[in-house]
Amino acid sequence: MFLATNAIWIALGLILGMIGVMQTGWRIGRKFQDDSRKPANVQTIGTAVFALLGLLIAFTFSNALSRFEVRRNLIVEEANNVGTAFLRIDLLSQEAQPEMRQLFRNYLDSRLAAYRYIPDLKAAMNELDRGNQLQQQIWSHAVTHCKGQPESCALLLLPALNSMIDITATRTTLSQFHPPMIVFTLLILFSLTAALLAGYEMAAGSHSWIHIIGFSLAMATTIYVILDVEYPRVGFIRIDQTDQVLIDLRKSMN
Repeated sequence: MFLATNAIWIALGLILGMIGVMQTGWRIGRKFQDDSRKPANVQTIGTAVFALLGLLIAFTFSNALSRFEVRRNLIVEEANNVGTAFLRIDLLSQEAQPEMRQLFRNYLDSRLAAYRYIPDLKAAMNELDRGNQLQQQIWSHAVTHCKGQPESCALLLLPALNSMIDITATRTTLSQFHPPMIVFTLLILFSLTAALLAGYEMAAGSHSWIHIIGFSLAMATTIYVILDVEYPRVGFIRIDQTDQVLIDLRKSMN
């Protein structure tokens, strides 16, 4: 969560860091203008570093985007599971249905609130705990009132409730699943290393601020977007729009 809440500052720091490192590389390169003093195969090493950086960015971005899509699909799946379970309340006796429907309304309100509270993790976890308690109440209520009802009540309602409960664990686990910190550390270190080598190579030609700033902006923006996609409840790239399916479902329960 530290990376998510500080993504802008990380990107700004990377821009300044890359500009400074490129300037350092340029000054070092100016000291080796005489070809006899230049280290051998510098360009080959630079190409290898840029290739590794490109691969690291490609895989990190691809995985982040894949998790983003999975998170959106899980929201839709949860809405389907809750909606199915809610419809099967009709299998209960007439006197048991009103309380169960109210439990479902409270439960869905809690689920929506839990993700709205992010990045306030304490409030979000408290709401998740409340949702778990409501799950237990819903399950107990269903088990109690399915007794004495036709066999179809237990065969249809309980599996639907089980699917509704299971999807919450899947969503919670995936929301906490992110690449290790070392991956993002490598992205930053490789970016700075590439900037150093790019500055060194620029010493042989003109000192172009357009290329220096442009390269720094491109790299920092790319890493920022990766972080934003990886934490879609915090930055500018949001997954909140997909919550509309749960909001619409909640309205249909009134």
